[in-house]
Amino acid sequence: MIVRNCAGGVVFCGDEVLVIENDKHEWAFPKGIVRPGANMIDVAKERVNVECGVDASVLVPCGKTHYEFYSVTRRKPIHNNISWFIMKCDKKDISLDPEQGIVSAKFVPVDDALELITYSQDRTLFMMAYQRYKEITS
Repeated sequence: MIVRNCAGGVVFCGDEVLVIENDKHEWAFPKGIVRPGANMIDVAKERVNVECGVDASVLVPCGKTHYEFYSVTRRKPIHNNISWFIMKCDKKDISLDPEQGIVSAKFVPVDDALELITYSQDRTLFMMAYQRYKEITS
């Protein structure tokens, strides 16, 4: 089994949150692999920027999720450990890089995000992140 550490961002702009649709048509949040020696916060900011063209700042850490899948190309199971950060941006401008495997990205109201997000652990993460975001910004 391949174990990978990843970092990602739950990005808010006002009362909306950034969600992405990957090439499997799953709705989630931007994230990426943390290479040895890299900083988790830097990776989270970079992935948000590379995948969506959004310049966001990190406010606070907001939790971790884990999942496993089987990689057909590697012919091995992969276990991802993702550290998440609550992030904030000032503009809702999105610029997708087609090479990143992201089909769509958009800022949506909180209620819409709960309906869109594919996996339950991501919905739970989002609800906790939103509550903490409101505490920090009010």
